[in-house]
Amino acid sequence: MELDPVLAAAALAFGFVYIHPFEDGNGRLHRYLIHHVLSQRGFNPQGLVFPVSAVILDKIEDYRKALETYSRRLLPHIRWQSTEGGNVTVLNETTDFYRYFDATPHAEFLFECVARTVDVDLPMETAFLRRYDHFRAQLLVMVDMPDRLIDLLFRFLHQNDGKLSKRARQREFAAFTDNEASQIEAIFASLNAG
Repeated sequence: MELDPVLAAAALAFGFVYIHPFEDGNGRLHRYLIHHVLSQRGFNPQGLVFPVSAVILDKIEDYRKALETYSRRLLPHIRWQSTEGGNVTVLNETTDFYRYFDATPHAEFLFECVARTVDVDLPMETAFLRRYDHFRAQLLVMVDMPDRLIDLLFRFLHQNDGKLSKRARQREFAAFTDNEASQIEAIFASLNAG
């Protein structure tokens, strides 16, 4: 019987972060391990970036709580001292503490993150990219612009409720006529209306 990909990712990645083998980069490697295990176990389609780490970072307090479910109980049993570099040195043998830890809260946390990624974040990102592609296609029919300016224009409109600010009209997009600016705002508004 093969272990569920999310359970395998939780056990490996959280086990790694508890061991904390490096002075720096343990969190990044921890998140990489989650992505790697999910990918290797076929959880997500080949070539698809599965952005579960974005959800983990967004739920950082819940992440810390999941870590503390085990680490808080361990602390009284670990002798350690601070290093000059701001890290710690463990003074007693702790291997057995990490060999068979209860990863239930960690797996529950990761399942929540995966569910939000699948049910909320990926559909939102897909919708955003679809709107961007339609905006870009309609804009290029109207004016010829380099991709970097199209990206900037889309971001400005997205951040300013579909309107070009006076500053943007005077600087980055000063070449637009008032009519072109209004048409572009209308294109953006039509994409967000549906």
